[in-house]
Amino acid sequence: MKSGNETSSADFILLGLLSRTNAHMFFLALILLAFIAALSGNALLIFLIQVDSSLHTPMYFFLSQLAFMDICQSLIVVPKMAVGFQTSDNTISPVGCGAQILLVLTMGGAECLLLAVMAYDRYVAICNPLQYPVLLSRRVCLGLTSGVWIGATTDALIFTASTMHLPYCGSKKINHFFCEVPALLKLSCTDTSPYETLLFVTGTVLLLIPFSIILASYAHILAAVLRMKSARQQKALATCSSHLTVVVMFYGAGIFTYMRPSSYHSPEEDKIMSLFYTIVTPVLNPLIYSLRNKDVLGSLRKLFGRAVRNFAHCFDLTLFRLISR
Repeated sequence: MKSGNETSSADFILLGLLSRTNAHMFFLALILLAFIAALSGNALLIFLIQVDSSLHTPMYFFLSQLAFMDICQSLIVVPKMAVGFQTSDNTISPVGCGAQILLVLTMGGAECLLLAVMAYDRYVAICNPLQYPVLLSRRVCLGLTSGVWIGATTDALIFTASTMHLPYCGSKKINHFFCEVPALLKLSCTDTSPYETLLFVTGTVLLLIPFSIILASYAHILAAVLRMKSARQQKALATCSSHLTVVVMFYGAGIFTYMRPSSYHSPEEDKIMSLFYTIVTPVLNPLIYSLRNKDVLGSLRKLFGRAVRNFAHCFDLTLFRLISR
């Protein structure tokens, strides 16, 4: 039997994001606040899209998928990191490490592909509005979403199997706050250049090709928007600028992390980029899409107004019953 403090020789050790200093609890509290904000903001966005019939459109269907991915991405990484930091138990089994790689890559890959689908949605809505109900029918939307999940999961399975198949016969200390592929490759005691080639090819498929599709879509959108009247032009620019902001943040972090050779990686840079797409982006996405979107803000106002009216009605009813006694 192993003692409580004893770890298996096969287990990895996550060195974590924060060193134990006087300010570490402050930074941990900030991360946990961001985590709660990401969960609540994205959950609220999904709820609004579900309950408000005016948001039952392809754009908001894809947006609800994006919010779900952001929730999952945060749940995969932050709880383990926070518990490990608080208890000093930063070990993770090979199975746990493989599961974390699989889930992170699935959510990250799905988000890459979904952002390209969302760009196509905006392209059709602005450049071919009369064909929009046909080109993005419910059946087409479900097919595109299924393709996103199947493609991302397949890629993640290949990557995870290849990564965990590598021999790790030296140090088991991963200089990161979760099991990420570039950090794990540095621990392998074999030549990882073939694997890095696979990483580059897959990165091209999941990052550069969708990013190119997005840029091409927005080039056509910009040309169409410039020909619009000012009122429609302002609404189209507001919607598209929100999407472009998310695209730049997410793809920038992904390309920086996965499209560079391992010799150009430093642990500090990798941690910052990973923090960006696992915590910062999930926090900002609902804010970007809600604060710059009149439809979402209007739905939120209606929901808040309904809640206030229901509360006032319950309060008046309770007060009336007390007086009647």
